[in-house]
Parts: sequence; structure tokens; C-alpha cells
Amino acid sequence: MTKRQVHLAAHIPGVNNTTIWSAPDAGSQIDFESFEHFSANAEKGFFDYLFLAEGLRLREHKGRIHDLDVVGRPNTLAVLTAIAAITEHIGLVGTLSATFNEPEELARQLATLDHLSGGRAGWNVVTSSDEFHGANFRRGGFLEHSQRYERAAEFVTTAKELWNGWAADAIVADKATGRFLAPDSVHPTSHHGDHFDVEGFFDVPASPQRHPVIVQAGDSSDGRDFAAAHAEVIFSRHGEFAEGQAFYADVKGRLADRGRSEDSLKILPGATFVIGDSDEDARQTARETSLAQVSPQTAIAFVEQIWGRDLSAYDADGPLPDIEPATDVTLSRGRVRHENPAAVAKAWRERAEADHLSIRELVVALSGRQSFIGTASGIAADIDRHVQERASDGFVIVGATNPHGLDEFVEKVVPELQERGVYRTSYEPGATLRENLELPPLVAGATSLQQHEVAR
Repeated sequence: MTKRQVHLAAHIPGVNNTTIWSAPDAGSQIDFESFEHFSANAEKGFFDYLFLAEGLRLREHKGRIHDLDVVGRPNTLAVLTAIAAITEHIGLVGTLSATFNEPEELARQLATLDHLSGGRAGWNVVTSSDEFHGANFRRGGFLEHSQRYERAAEFVTTAKELWNGWAADAIVADKATGRFLAPDSVHPTSHHGDHFDVEGFFDVPASPQRHPVIVQAGDSSDGRDFAAAHAEVIFSRHGEFAEGQAFYADVKGRLADRGRSEDSLKILPGATFVIGDSDEDARQTARETSLAQVSPQTAIAFVEQIWGRDLSAYDADGPLPDIEPATDVTLSRGRVRHENPAAVAKAWRERAEADHLSIRELVVALSGRQSFIGTASGIAADIDRHVQERASDGFVIVGATNPHGLDEFVEKVVPELQERGVYRTSYEPGATLRENLELPPLVAGATSLQQHEVAR
């Protein structure tokens, strides 16, 4: 029986405590040489795509810029366009908000990136509804939380209508007259919905993929429904084997009702790694890495986000605070908020007491970033098991440093996967991101449901 192939993406390190910015080999998040090294190495390892997150406002903690954000947040599309010029095969996926953008403008930008890269563009669709981020935009924080996926669905639908406005052969080349439009090859978009009114001709010709690959990361019931209807890749947080299998079965089980086949959606959880000469060596390195990722200051700040209080007087190597979280938790802004801080605090106390954990040890346990720990061959076997037994279709690999965090994985784990016969040894015959991900081809002008029916 043919083994299922492993798909890998490479997450460019961002502003969080996964990345160890104090490491001797840590580089800049702004200098292009960092992106140049990272992308060249990922392409050397035959990764499907690069993945770049985006922040629309610097986070704040206790009224000051959060320490991990001081390096800044470069513009996603500008960085990916620059990377397109120095790479040949690897996909270019950027996180772009469906709340604080407009369909026509973003559709133009993504179609242009798809042209410039030869069909390698992807869009990680995210939703935002909070006033803090909204304050940086004309509309402000106008969007009700319940409407975020409603708007996102209409946003993606509108963008597809724009992309479908051009026939693939709309531009005809003629030696005598040059290039011209074939008759009736471009059709106007006329979209009138609850969130968008768009009327007119789209001004970018059909790009190599027609649509960029749609990526999504939502995990709520609404998020899973959105993924089943629109996404082609899910950036999942369910990297543990049993949780991964349950998530995989749930989301892929929703596809048939939407006329989609299982292979029309790839599920790639985020994953980190620590490689050692032996399992014990890897575990020791993992412990050291975790402590570098979670300094005492980081641990206190992490807990303050739940308690909503200044806890700087507490010892990070001591127990959790014995006071209750503040009623109005506003100490940290720009992060995902917990719906019930009191319940979270209760659960953390129970775990800390049961496992005899200090504040820092608890934060390490809660935010532990090492998904795969072991020898290169052991990690490859574990990744292969996840894919063969449908806990995932592969992983989005996140290194602990920028830009060298991926180097060891490419050097040691990729050959082991290739030796197992589950990972490509070249980008042939694929040319576009959609082809490299083994996604069904798109049909010009077809609706989402028709696309999947054709693919089947």
C-alpha cells in the first residue's frame, strides 16, 4: 500500500516566547538577511511553504510595549514579495485579517503575489474583532465578536468572485498586434451582502493558481465550519496524537456535506522540535530550551495576563498567587483573552498543587514548545506515525531561533523522512503551491461546491 506523504511548512519565528532572541545565533526580525537565510534553508528542505504571522498592533503589558514586541512587526506582503524574488519553489503564505482589510484591495495584492511568484501565494485568513486592534484602523473596534466568521466567510466569497472575473485565457498574445483581451473574457463582479458591496471589473488577470491557497487556524465550532467550507489548509494547535486524531476526524468529517473530498483539505498542526544524539540528550536540551524560552520575567507576565494584577512582587520560583484574578482583566492588551480568568486560575492552581510546580515551572508546562523530542530518526518516525494514522497531514515546523532554528531539522530529520519514503526529494513535478500540497485543481468560474465536485 502506498504510504501517505508528509507535508511540511516552515513558520518564520515571530514575537512570542517560542523564539529565543537572547541566543548567540539569533538574528534580526527586520533585516532581510534573516528572511533570506530562513527561506533558502526551507527550500533546501523541500518544504511546501513558508508561513509568516502578522500583528496589527504592538501588544501592551501594564501600559508598556510588551518586551517580546520591541523588534517590530514587518509588513507580511512586503516580506513575502521580497522572498518570492530569491526563491523558486517554496510557497509563500501570509496571515492577513479579514476584519481590517477590504476584499478588492487584498484580492489584488494576493493575485499580484501569485503572479510574481509563479503561483506560490497563500492566505492565512484570520479574524479580529477587538477594539484594541481596531483602534489602529478607520472603523475602529466596530465588529461584534459573533460576526467575525460571518464577515470572514463573505470576505473570502467576495475575493473568489473577483478572482473568477477573468478567464484563464483572457489575455491573447499575437505577434502582430501584441497582447489584447479576448472578447467576453472578463466579467464584472456584482456582490451585495451584509458586509460588502463590490461592483465592477477586477483589474488583475487570472493568476497561475487562480486563487491563492486558503489557510485558516480557527478552532471553535464556527471556526471548524468555516474551515470545512473555505479552507484548504488548517494551521491546527492539536499536535498531540490523540487530540490530533479527534480534530482530524471532526473537521474532515464535515467536508462531505459541503461536497468536498478528504484530500481537498490538509491539516498541519504547529510543532517544534529538539534533536539529540540520544533521547536523554534531547530531553536535557529540551529542559534548557524551555528555561531559555520562559525567563522569570516572562513567567510572571504570563500569569499576570490571567490575574489582571501586578504580580512583580511574587517569586517566579514560588507558588501561584493566593489572591483571585481581578474582575476586569485589562493588564495585558493585544493578546487572546480567556473567557473566564477565575476558572483558568483555579485549573492552574490544581495542576500546580498536584505536580508541585512553581510559577515558572507551571508556565513551562503550559507553554512548553517542544512537540518532538528525540533523535532525528525517532522524530521522523513520530511525524510519519501522525500522518499515516491520520492525526495530521504533516506539520508547520517552528524553530527556537531566528533565522537558524530550522537548520538542524533540514539537515537531520528531512533525510530520515526521505529514507522512509514519505517525503519528497525534489519539487518536481509540482510548480504551484496548490500542486505541491497535492490539492485538487481549481476550475475557472466554478463555485466552491462545484470546484470540489469537479475534483471528485
